[in-house]
Amino acid sequence: MTTKAFFQPLDRVAIALMLLLSLLIGFLILQGDVVVPRVRDFSWQNQQIGADDISFTFTFSRPMDVKSVEENLKIDPPLAGKFSWAGRRMVYTLLTPAPYGANYKVQLQGAKDKFSQTEASNRIIEPFTGQFRTRDRVLMYIGADAQDKGRLVLYNLTKEQKKLLTPKDLVVMDFKPFPDGEKILFSARASNNQDLLSAQLYTVTTGIPAKTDKPTAAAGKVDLVLNNKDYQNLKFDLSPDGETIVVQRGNRNNPSDFGLWFMPANNKPGEQPQPQRLQSQPGGDFLITPDSKAVAVAQGQGAAILPLQPDASKPLDFLPQFGLVQAFSKDGSQAAMVKFNTDFTRDLFLVTNQGTQKSLLKTTGSILSCQFDPGSPTLYCLLTQLISQTEYIEQPYLVAIDLKTQQQKPLLVLPVGQRNVQMTLAPDGLALLFDQIIPQENPIPTSPNNLKTDDGEAIATSSLWLMPLLPISDNAISSIQPEKLPLVGFHPRWLP
Repeated sequence: MTTKAFFQPLDRVAIALMLLLSLLIGFLILQGDVVVPRVRDFSWQNQQIGADDISFTFTFSRPMDVKSVEENLKIDPPLAGKFSWAGRRMVYTLLTPAPYGANYKVQLQGAKDKFSQTEASNRIIEPFTGQFRTRDRVLMYIGADAQDKGRLVLYNLTKEQKKLLTPKDLVVMDFKPFPDGEKILFSARASNNQDLLSAQLYTVTTGIPAKTDKPTAAAGKVDLVLNNKDYQNLKFDLSPDGETIVVQRGNRNNPSDFGLWFMPANNKPGEQPQPQRLQSQPGGDFLITPDSKAVAVAQGQGAAILPLQPDASKPLDFLPQFGLVQAFSKDGSQAAMVKFNTDFTRDLFLVTNQGTQKSLLKTTGSILSCQFDPGSPTLYCLLTQLISQTEYIEQPYLVAIDLKTQQQKPLLVLPVGQRNVQMTLAPDGLALLFDQIIPQENPIPTSPNNLKTDDGEAIATSSLWLMPLLPISDNAISSIQPEKLPLVGFHPRWLP
């Protein structure tokens, strides 16, 4: 057998390819590692982020010199944060939420490869520029002028755009935004029905996408969530994850049949979710916990934490000394709780999940609402002080409380007698919204078009005010003055 018999055309092609690959491998070995360090992935590239987005990641093509990356990373406008590393992956965690309504540029150049020094080379990263933006500053309120009366209004402060979300035949009474900002859960009665206990629950779309690359429904699409056929729908709350609704309901024909119900907030098209009864003792005010798995209820002489399940007869926790939970911190580690005293004063306490209880203030009036700052150890509260014991006249005021030092910083004193003030803190913690309602002097009792406060007081008109915030330690905080917005409405809330 000759040598040619062993080398068919296919064999010769294979041998030639092997020789060529061997030469290429040898050439690469002689050249050394020539992979250029670069950013392979930036997790926030061209994204729209909100207050819940607290960290972004860089993935590199090669292991990087940590110090050179951290020294050369530039964010404009600046965002304070801290670095953490896992191999070729870097995570930058913001210390405070990124301010809303802004465009950000992220640049990295001049950073070095991890092995450049030991290999006596100077491998510099390929210059990288990324960008992202935060959500627009958007607020919602219930209109109080002729055109918007009783309707849910969305106003984009960043773009100065106004949208009416709900139709004229519904009078909105309360609302809660979903965490992604794409929908609003609201209670409303028919405009021709003055019965405040005839509310049904609905959702309406905002037309604002949670992410820039995600399609969303047009604004103003209203869907019925819960009717009032057999039960009156009183107060309600939406869980922080946007998955569960808790409603306080009363049987129309049996007043003793009163309590909390829960139901899924998101249902498939064509499906009508059915609420389930929370089997527990009757309670008062309530608030869903930050983990969305339980509800805090004023019950008897204390506050009970009930699991969101049909059998809630055994509370997860019970705090007998407190009558009301005003607010939870975002991570659930702290709560602002109210203690009702026998001398008719009220104490505000900070209670932690470690069992610590710290008294923050005492007032002769009421503690109307509180909210934790998402970026600093500060609690903002709307309080009243009693200025006339005989006529029981209260004066509302806003205060900021440093939770580390318990220092109180008065922000604003509001007009006497305006007990129906509503306050809301911006998701980035940089502004407060509040309303100032002017009651009707001689309302028509039978008019179904009367707008009313939670206390049943008829509303003539109402103005909205925006108050910028500075850190509580800043001496200039006392010089900040609120700005009256060119909007007529009440019950303001920020879109997340």
